Amino acid sequence: MPHVENARPQDVGILAMEMYFPQRCISEAALEEFDGVPQGKYTIGLGQKYMVFTDDREDINSFALNAVGSLLKKYNIDPKSIGRIDVGTETIIDKAKSVKTVLMQLFEEAGNSDIEGVDNVNACYGSTAAIFNAINWVESSSWDGRNAIVFAGDIAIYAEGSARPAGGAGACAILIGPNAPLVFEPVHGTFMSHTYDFFKPNLSSEYPVVDGPLSISTYLIALDNAYSRYREKYAKRAALANGHTNGVNGHANGANGHAEPKGKPSLSDFDYMVYHSPYGKLVAKSHGRVMYNDFVENPSAPEYSSITPADAEALLAVPREKSYSDKAIEKTFIGLSKSHYAKHVGPSMECAQRCGNMYTASLYGGLASLLSTVEPKTLQGKRIAMFAFGSGCASSYWAVKVKGDTEEIRTKMDLLARLDAMKVVPCEEFVDALKIREKNHNSAPYTPSGSIENLWPGTYYLESIDDKYRRKYAMTPE
Repeated sequence: MPHVENARPQDVGILAMEMYFPQRCISEAALEEFDGVPQGKYTIGLGQKYMVFTDDREDINSFALNAVGSLLKKYNIDPKSIGRIDVGTETIIDKAKSVKTVLMQLFEEAGNSDIEGVDNVNACYGSTAAIFNAINWVESSSWDGRNAIVFAGDIAIYAEGSARPAGGAGACAILIGPNAPLVFEPVHGTFMSHTYDFFKPNLSSEYPVVDGPLSISTYLIALDNAYSRYREKYAKRAALANGHTNGVNGHANGANGHAEPKGKPSLSDFDYMVYHSPYGKLVAKSHGRVMYNDFVENPSAPEYSSITPADAEALLAVPREKSYSDKAIEKTFIGLSKSHYAKHVGPSMECAQRCGNMYTASLYGGLASLLSTVEPKTLQGKRIAMFAFGSGCASSYWAVKVKGDTEEIRTKMDLLARLDAMKVVPCEEFVDALKIREKNHNSAPYTPSGSIENLWPGTYYLESIDDKYRRKYAMTPE
């Protein structure tokens, strides 16, 4: 076999992004009234404003075709230039056939069937596993010079009850390659464990089994551990650099960004933070939790001067295992981090506030929101902390460096205008849509009954399922 010498790729990361979400959403405030619960239970208690939903005309395959198809079209990507596609989803409609194979339809006309990669499954973490796989492929000796695409998306719905307002839907498609404006730094702090906080054992239903309190504590435990491992590994890598002042990547930061730390990083070493968002209130808790971790590490830092010595002593005396349910810790650090959250986390919450929980797409919808909300010139040279979480559980903490112009991504996604163009409909439509999905889940042969008028123009939808469960897709008129 001949040996082909390729130049090693540099600055591997995100070259382009696209988001997809259904056209209809409901107001969480209206849902409070519809469900007959106290005002603020969803809007304040969950920190949510709207929630996207869809009926039986959309599934994970149509989401994938729409997100990836739009990415190829908007950025004029040559289908032959793609050598790998990785998928992250937990919306499983087949136990053997991957969503990735369905996406191959988009590459048939170009004659490109030489595309590596398949699906990654672990709750909301599958998207991050997919991205790490794609980046590792580009950086590996197996790389053939082509770019990779990552698709991540889910339809997040719950059985009738307290968890249902925390649903949502959405998807993203991401182009991965060298010389990217958004570069993934190589240090990952990862935490994985065996938990039953959220899982989907009943394959005859779309609904998960959820232990709410355990899910929250699992998320926060994962955050603590992933953040701690990240800080330790970052400091070790920096020390091995033998005193080089350019930090872990060997590149100096721009004048507009933070100087890369030479020891353990803290919140002050990042310009923005993006967290996986099941719902907004948990993101606020998480940001406070990271600040609490920094406080434990260095309680005398100036940013904690408002905490009295007596209160500091009491907070530090709480054992780690009891700190997750300690209301004094939660209240103190949510309050202390409030203004920091507004400036450094708030810009990442546009998708979450409008679409609700998108499972695998949530974290990257947060990144897309940040790119759409903050001016590209302002983002130049900045570092973005990322926290990925999936129940069961899997999590990672790492950073993205903005090393190029994000204007093209911002303009072509047109995310904020598209979010604003969604139709806010009565809650009855939401309930009816979920009833249709529940009644007809796993049906075959089956012809969906949802109106295609509820779909965006020029998008794929499920046309039919035959008696052998084969799915056929069509497109709405432009």
